[in-house]
Amino acid sequence: MDTFQNQDSTIFTDTPPVYGGFWARFGAAIIDGLILIIPMYFLNSYATFASPFRGSYYDINLLSTIVGWLYCALQESGPAQATIGKRALGLRVVNEHGQRISFGQATGRHFAKWVSIITLFIGYLMMLWNDRRQTLHDMMAGTFIVEA
Repeated sequence: MDTFQNQDSTIFTDTPPVYGGFWARFGAAIIDGLILIIPMYFLNSYATFASPFRGSYYDINLLSTIVGWLYCALQESGPAQATIGKRALGLRVVNEHGQRISFGQATGRHFAKWVSIITLFIGYLMMLWNDRRQTLHDMMAGTFIVEA
């Protein structure tokens, strides 16, 4: 099923889903950002003072990228289907059939967020005029954020 072309099709068979709203998703992103600040702080401190990466800006960014990717992809493809922030606000990530997404799909969704960012965040705002409240990275990954 092509979720980009067939916008009117029914994707969930049991009951119609309640898609996650802008403010709930925004709040979840803030919670996740605050959670990720802690390991990033320690990674940066370690890399600055005590590691073989000392002074290497690119290595620190690579480590930060890996930590952020694994935080999102492992949780969103896991049994809870959501990061800690999404769980706190009653959201979960599903595929077009309302099922758990794969690690590969979660990885694609995570890195597609960069496209949503480089479009001056318009990729995030697209959910405001989309009936299923999908952002650009959700559309690219074939995912939906629904209320749990």
